[in-house]
Amino acid sequence: MKTGCAMTAALSVWSGLAWGGGETDPLTAAVTRGKVDFDYRLRGEWVDQEGLPEDAAAYTGRLRLGYKTRELKGFGAYVQLEHVDAFAGEDYNSTDNGKTQYPVVADPADTELNQAYLSYGGLYDTDMKLGRQRLILDNARFVGNVGWRQNEQTFDAFSVQNKSLPKTVLTYAYLDRVQNITFDEIELSAHLLNAAYDLAPWAKLIGYGYLLDYDLDTGPTKDTQTLGLRAQGGLPVGAGKLLYTLEYARQSDYGESDAAVDADYYLAELGGTLSGVTVKFSREVLGGDGTYNFQTPLATKHIFNGWADKFLGDSIAGGKGLQDNFVTVSGAVMGVTLTAMVHDFKSDAGDVDYGTEWDLMATKPVTPNLALTVKYADYQADDFATDTQKIWLMGEFKF
Repeated sequence: MKTGCAMTAALSVWSGLAWGGGETDPLTAAVTRGKVDFDYRLRGEWVDQEGLPEDAAAYTGRLRLGYKTRELKGFGAYVQLEHVDAFAGEDYNSTDNGKTQYPVVADPADTELNQAYLSYGGLYDTDMKLGRQRLILDNARFVGNVGWRQNEQTFDAFSVQNKSLPKTVLTYAYLDRVQNITFDEIELSAHLLNAAYDLAPWAKLIGYGYLLDYDLDTGPTKDTQTLGLRAQGGLPVGAGKLLYTLEYARQSDYGESDAAVDADYYLAELGGTLSGVTVKFSREVLGGDGTYNFQTPLATKHIFNGWADKFLGDSIAGGKGLQDNFVTVSGAVMGVTLTAMVHDFKSDAGDVDYGTEWDLMATKPVTPNLALTVKYADYQADDFATDTQKIWLMGEFKF
């Protein structure tokens, strides 16, 4: 299934079904009376990384322009273009400009068809999409769009979501290709299954299975099978609320991978909210044995394990894995949302102290369409990687 062929065939079917004859052309009305969406994000990112001769200074702009048709007999279509510009030169390593004397800022300048899909909602409590689309499952730990980077990650896929069962959301997606954040295309054959059930007002259960089989394996551990269970919720306690999350997943060999693919994932989180302030204590473990560690190649990784992005690679310290113990404090002051996090990183195998990190962020909605963000990350290395500080200033306007 390639997106261009799939969209052409799908739109042909849609035209045939939609044509109603007579003086009024319902297809033309559905196409011409749709909705335009616009999103422009301007950002400066500065990186100081020990061991590199130059500091990075990246000034980039990201434009998304989309159009969604009106639905006709349950059918609809959506198309979105995305363009990334680099201003004032490229004094950073974009991953494809060869400027390795600078730290990486993974925002290369380019243009792509970000989304292009045909949708169908004519079945009861069921939504289907065919084509290039955004997919975010749960908290994006395993499947996400990497929304922080200027070029988001999207998927050539068929997806279906059903809500016909009480308190239940069932999601299935078949992936044919990944359009990643550096404008590269990665072909694979993947099945994603996710079932969420609201057990009680204070408990939501989620079960999932993600089966990834890459067309061009880069090694014997590329293909994976991940099965997991997540429980999350909040329980009112006095004037506040107790928050919790518990999650476990098992990753094993699949497709052409070998028996080395064998690792566990754990997440335990406990916290509370009172008077608009939320505090959470968390422990996340990507298990490793010194050869292979738990991997999440389709994830939105930036929001996990520190914003300095020191643990983005699938293999961590030669397969030793990661134990991330962290505290999160968030709240709002005078309309400004504030977040602070502190991490302590260790290996899961080998008793290696990786380092610590402070993360700070402030976001201010100026209007319903405009938001400003300032963000800071400070990674202090111990026995892994190098000291790294990052600063971001960003404005985003959308409608």
